Amino acid sequence: MGNILDARKNSILFKDDCGGQGSGICCDSDSVSGAVSQRACVYCGARVVLNPITDAYHIIHGPIGCSSYTWDIRGSLTSGEDIYRNSFSTDLQETDIIFGGVRKLEAAVDELMNAHRSAKLIFIYATCIVGVIGDDVDAVCRTKSAQYEIPVIPVKSPGFSGNKSTGYRMACDAIMEVLCPHKTEKKHGTINILGDFNLAGEMWIIKNYFKKIGIEVICGFTGDARYDDMCRAPGASLNIVQCAGSSTYLAQRMEEEFGIPYIKVSFFGVEDTTASLVRVAEALGDEAAREKAVMFCMEETEKLQGFLAKYTKSLKGKKAAIYVGGGFKAISLIRQFAVVGIQTVLVGTQTGKKEEYEVIESLVDQDTVILDDANPAELETFMKEKGADILVGGVKERPLAYKLGVAFCDHNHERKHPLAGFEGVYNFTREIDRSINNPVWEYVKVL
Repeated sequence: MGNILDARKNSILFKDDCGGQGSGICCDSDSVSGAVSQRACVYCGARVVLNPITDAYHIIHGPIGCSSYTWDIRGSLTSGEDIYRNSFSTDLQETDIIFGGVRKLEAAVDELMNAHRSAKLIFIYATCIVGVIGDDVDAVCRTKSAQYEIPVIPVKSPGFSGNKSTGYRMACDAIMEVLCPHKTEKKHGTINILGDFNLAGEMWIIKNYFKKIGIEVICGFTGDARYDDMCRAPGASLNIVQCAGSSTYLAQRMEEEFGIPYIKVSFFGVEDTTASLVRVAEALGDEAAREKAVMFCMEETEKLQGFLAKYTKSLKGKKAAIYVGGGFKAISLIRQFAVVGIQTVLVGTQTGKKEEYEVIESLVDQDTVILDDANPAELETFMKEKGADILVGGVKERPLAYKLGVAFCDHNHERKHPLAGFEGVYNFTREIDRSINNPVWEYVKVL
């Protein structure tokens, strides 16, 4: 670790040093200045969570550059409207920074409403510049909400106010502003899915599983979500949290405000998908659904046995590096790799929590490198040291893997095929095999 910044050393540990309890790793804190963190900003975190709401309008109060983070950054699909594919910006200029941008923001809302009179929901994002000049975005939202009789919700997301996790919380607060007017004491034995953004249609796969076992899903937050479905969400009996990093805070607030308990789940891999479906049925106290879940998972698992056995022959003994957003996804990936005989030699997350790192440590082998909020230099150092054959990450990690002559799998929000559920096991295993065993690596010379 000689080339690692001193301030980063507490965030990079080998399993030997951790004592198996995760107590030694520094996590859930702001990035070290100058470390070139792979994390995104607060605004990005907020937009990640809110953008997939299919009939919401997004006004970015700030420079035009912030609006470039739009629908095409994520693979979130819609079964209805596609308004969310658009971004609207106040395009603040130098004079606006000097004299204030409130009037420009008011005009932007008026222009949008005149052009789209059927709008049901507007989010207004306060970016870095707005945080500096102090425009009263809350006041504009209150005024315009009363004027047009629709929710106009402020999203306080100046990039310097924290990290990506802060953006998640700001987005969850904005969602709660939508939900709170629709509070109800009536519960219907139904569920909401939190922290799934319908990447490549994964929300539809999960909803179909629950339909097969007899459990109704009211709303997904926020993949393929609609305003009307969100208004019904307070009537659910249970919330299930897929992406813990982005949506645990929302689940906690919904439990406080609406009395809806929550459990954390994962639908990546056979083991986690099976356990999650059964646990949801048990949490609802629905024995019939539990029996159906057990039978359904047994049938799907049986179908996969021959498929996985075939690929294990070509994958066993390979080494994987993982760097993803949240801890639960990393945990699921470690288990998925183990099924086909791949050893995880490096694992890190952008927003992992202490308890998630404890689980990670319990799953990996000795000398596995565990990182929180890593940067490219650290990933390169340890991938070389550990001899990783494949890196699983997002779009920012792809160039690094190819530069090192290492296979790559996109498990982030840019992907175009589903990796969740039993269908996802087929897709993930094929992609890993095609990438690791591609003959191109025989011709790549890494300097």
